[in-house]
Amino acid sequence: MNAHILIVDDDSRVTSALRRTLTYEGYNVSVAENGERALALARAKPPELVILDLMLPGINGLEVCRRLRADAEGLSVLMLTARDAVADRVAGLETGADDYLVKPFALEELLARVKALLRRRSAPAVTREVLSFEDLELDTATRQARRGSRLISLSTTEYELLLLFLRNPRNVLTRGLLMDRIWGDDFEGGPNVLEVYIGHLRNKLEHHGEKRLIQTIRGAGYVLRVLD
Repeated sequence: MNAHILIVDDDSRVTSALRRTLTYEGYNVSVAENGERALALARAKPPELVILDLMLPGINGLEVCRRLRADAEGLSVLMLTARDAVADRVAGLETGADDYLVKPFALEELLARVKALLRRRSAPAVTREVLSFEDLELDTATRQARRGSRLISLSTTEYELLLLFLRNPRNVLTRGLLMDRIWGDDFEGGPNVLEVYIGHLRNKLEHHGEKRLIQTIRGAGYVLRVLD
C-alpha cells in the first residue's frame, strides 16, 4: 500500500503544488491548513510522513511536531521553514523533525527528501536482531531501545544513528561518515545537525542519570564506548 503523507501548511499555493506532485507520484495525501486540523487528521488516519510548515496559525509547527511525536514515535517529519536561520533549523530538529527544507524549494528536492525518509522508515529487517552494548539494547524489529529495564522511544533519525553506533562499538565514527550514512552526501543542511541528534540520543540514553556511552572524540567524531 502506498504511503500516506500529511501536508500541513496554511499557504494554499504550497499545499496545492505538493498535493498534485505527491499524488502523481502515487502517494495518498491529506492536507491540513493549521495545527489543530493536522493533529485531528493524524489521530483519525496516522500518516507515515508529515510535511510540516514551521509558521502556522494557532498551534505553531514546533508544537505540532512535539504532539505528533508523542502520539506516533516512528513517524517521519519533514519541516518546512521560510527562515534561513540556523536557530530555526535547530529548533525544528530539536522537536523531533527528521529533516528540513528552506522555502522556496524545488519540488524535485522535496521529492528526494520524502523518498529518502520513507525508505529509511520502511526498510525491512531480514531477521530480528538485538544489538547490545553494556546495559543498552536495540531491537531492530520493534525499533525500540532499552537502557537496563527502561524503554526508550526513538525517532527515525535517532534510531538510524544509534543503530550505526551499536554496529560499530568502540570504533571512532567520523563526522563525515555519520553525515553520509544518516543524511546522505547530498544533504544541504548545516553541519550542526549531527550535534543536535547526538544531543538527542545522549539525553534519552542518560535520562535517569546513566553513564555516558556516546563519547566525543575532539577533531574526529564520536565513539560508543565506556570511559576508563
